[in-house]
Amino acid sequence: MTPEQIASVRDSFGKVAPIADQAAALFYGRLFEIAPETRGLFKSDIGEQGRKLMATLAVVVRGLDDLPALMPAVTRLAERHAGYGVGAAHYLPVGAALLWTLEQGLGEGFTPEVKDAWTTAYGTLSGAMIAAAETAKPAA
Repeated sequence: MTPEQIASVRDSFGKVAPIADQAAALFYGRLFEIAPETRGLFKSDIGEQGRKLMATLAVVVRGLDDLPALMPAVTRLAERHAGYGVGAAHYLPVGAALLWTLEQGLGEGFTPEVKDAWTTAYGTLSGAMIAAAETAKPAA
């Protein structure tokens, strides 16, 4: 990611963070709308899950300028998600729901540059998570 993309992600997340609960509710509502099969992956309270989502995003956003240092946490997250039944195919609708949520939360502030920055960030991290989950799978 470029320094400009990182700054764009951080700035835009800073504008969404104050409405974290609403953003999380929008995210999960959209995810379950476009990928209803994902609903069964969530066993706990969705409000609590939303708080975890926003806290995780905050950590990731803070760590974007040092991806090598962030990767161990990303790997652990991927392994936990794989244990919950999350597969590679789930990452596409999650990314779509994330971008949609940001668009709703930022309104006109969701510029093409902001969308590109988030798309790059999500692509980088979801790719790493998919790879980590594949690596962690026990041999058949």
